[in-house]
Amino acid sequence: MSLFNKMLASIGIGSAKVDTKLTHASIKAGELVDGVVEIKGGNIEQKIDEIYLTLNTYYEKEVDDKKVQKKAVISTIKLNEPFVIMPEESKSIPVQFQLPIDTPISMSGSKVWIKTGMDIKGSIDPSDQDIINVLPHHLVKETLQIFNQLGFKLRKVKNEEASFKIRKRLPFIQEFEFVPTSGPYFRKFDEVEVIFFPIDDERIEIIIEVDRRARGFAGFLSEALDLDETITKITVSKSELATLKNKIETILEKNSI
Repeated sequence: MSLFNKMLASIGIGSAKVDTKLTHASIKAGELVDGVVEIKGGNIEQKIDEIYLTLNTYYEKEVDDKKVQKKAVISTIKLNEPFVIMPEESKSIPVQFQLPIDTPISMSGSKVWIKTGMDIKGSIDPSDQDIINVLPHHLVKETLQIFNQLGFKLRKVKNEEASFKIRKRLPFIQEFEFVPTSGPYFRKFDEVEVIFFPIDDERIEIIIEVDRRARGFAGFLSEALDLDETITKITVSKSELATLKNKIETILEKNSI
């Protein structure tokens, strides 16, 4: 083993490389991710201590009255036991894992990516990043379509830090902000915010926050005191899908009075 090549590999030149190739770029939350991790040996023999995948996204956090962007690791997957890769050797490791059901959806700039890391003793660790398109849980998709049918337009989707009152496994929630642009609720609300907490493939928890428009002096006072926002939580199963639109309409009607 050339001492010069070993020195170069320690700073990442001529070291082993890693590349993850996924079978599908678009994956529904809760479904299986399939692919292969390809390792290409460098100029010298190297010991690979570990190869791992992390599923990542960004969310907003308020720090000193300012919004800052933070990275969140949604899950980590270890792929292998230590092994040695020889110079110029090619190796493939099959990958299969379940995309967590609470992975945020890829909408309005909400980005999710898989980072592949490879730990090599005495060398800069190589890595690889792959953006994935996360499709919604089927009950989330149905709810978004219902709001569209009721005349609402999706204005914004953002990941933001969650308070401990509603926080689940992750430190953030994905918030869907709707505005009524037509239909029976036009001009009745400033906005409606929706948060989804999928429980499993059959059930989902939905939190709906309604922000009523101010009407007259009493309405102005309510808005000024932040009393015009009403929060409702419902749990819906796949078997209750036919009643979901009616449940949402009941919530909206109750809060439009």
